[in-house]
Amino acid sequence: MTTRTDEHDTTASIDDIVASWLASYDATDTDVAHLLCDRHDPQAIAFTFIEPDRSSRPMTYGEIAERSRRLATVLAGLGVKRGDRVPVLMGKRPELVITLLAVARLGAVYVPLFTAFATGAIQIRVDNAKARIVVTEPSQRAKLDPIWGIEILEAGPDLERMIESSEPLAESVAVGGNGTMLQLYTSGTTGKPKGVPVPARALASFHCYTHFGLDVTPDDVFWNAADPGWAYGLYYGVLGPMVAARPNLLLNTGFTPESTVAVIREFGVTNFAGAPTIYRALRKSGLAQGISLRCASSAGEPLTPHVVAWAKKALGSEVRDHYGQTELGMVINNHWHPGLVRPLKDGSMGQPMPGYAAGVVEGQIAIDVPGSPLLWFTGYHEEPEKSRERFTADGRWYLTADTGQVDEDGYFFFTARDDDVILAAGYRIGPFDVESVLVTHPAVIDVAVVGRPDPEGIRGEVVEAFVVLANGVKPANDLAEELRNLVRDNYSKHAYPRTVHFVDALPKTPSGKVQRYLLRQS
Repeated sequence: MTTRTDEHDTTASIDDIVASWLASYDATDTDVAHLLCDRHDPQAIAFTFIEPDRSSRPMTYGEIAERSRRLATVLAGLGVKRGDRVPVLMGKRPELVITLLAVARLGAVYVPLFTAFATGAIQIRVDNAKARIVVTEPSQRAKLDPIWGIEILEAGPDLERMIESSEPLAESVAVGGNGTMLQLYTSGTTGKPKGVPVPARALASFHCYTHFGLDVTPDDVFWNAADPGWAYGLYYGVLGPMVAARPNLLLNTGFTPESTVAVIREFGVTNFAGAPTIYRALRKSGLAQGISLRCASSAGEPLTPHVVAWAKKALGSEVRDHYGQTELGMVINNHWHPGLVRPLKDGSMGQPMPGYAAGVVEGQIAIDVPGSPLLWFTGYHEEPEKSRERFTADGRWYLTADTGQVDEDGYFFFTARDDDVILAAGYRIGPFDVESVLVTHPAVIDVAVVGRPDPEGIRGEVVEAFVVLANGVKPANDLAEELRNLVRDNYSKHAYPRTVHFVDALPKTPSGKVQRYLLRQS
């Protein structure tokens, strides 16, 4: 295996560190299991698994190595081989990590399935992956039973006996830097989910974000609370920590403000990452007081300034917004690393991460392909037309389909998904800008803004807001007018919502993204 520069070597430049990761992770002999597990101290803790009652157990790299080698033998006996897709439907439990490593040892491809999926969503992904075997846990088994043509491996006593009675796999398959190690699926905010193959060399990018974006140090107690059924949780709650040898906490239960605060306090978390919905819910709950985080990071959708201001007092740290996609990983960040940290600007997602260059092309945030050695996405699984749409005709730029802008200081600002931009009376209005104002009202717990055709046929589109109210607050015409005036007075007269709809909940994907196209159709 190629040796790499130690990122803690103070004589090494940032470019040297990135180049060393690329040399190691994008080699012809790249072995995913070696990079994630086998090269690390077998006595070192890789994860601490926390149950709903907050009992916990640590798991070492040695334990993961031993069990995953035996499970790899089991999977090989069932016919799993290099290149096969293996979907895994599990919560944040030890078997999830062990299965991921076992799949990697065979040169097969790990396909995460979110545990909130129903059978239909699972079948779309299983069929697209042409999977023959799915690994699951007892609480999820019933969702798989209606799907024909697959063999189901279920965590439990029977599988444990198979693992214990199997010899450890002697040698892992080296797939090389371009070999596919994962296949995720886009969240499906518009249309059918698309498969995103992730090559082994993407580990260099994941390591870079863990180190420079999150600044996870050996002294931190790190917790990425995102679900590993989706990109942020898998890339940076499992793979990034493992490749960087930084332990992570995995809490095997759904999010509540109460459990989140309890885990942060009881386990002494110093470096926390999660979605904006977590921070908003913590703020509304009033429970997060007197916490002392060193770093707090957010990804998934833009942060509103009032959350940042609240966090400084409640969490002891500002929350830094980071930007990425399933197809990219994280690429533009308000970095925490001391060598890259810069003051926050309201509404900005920061600057490009080392190994990436970005710009605004055709109004979209875009990644400079030749200028981004860490870029790993080349196209969707068996979707050549959709793949071509993500790049300019000359191949120079990857187009995110997110509109945005960059200021004179190099700070990037997200405006909207390209298909969410509202065109009203000649103005391009980003839903986020309006939502950022509305959510500051104490009665509003969640909000989404969309454009709809102007019934008078004058303005092109008009702004409409869908508002979820806090418990105990009743919808009223006076409140709707208050919200309209809030936007008029605090953002712009041209962008206020002509109509305010009070709803019980917003339609969202399982990863928490608002499905605005459903609101436009309602």
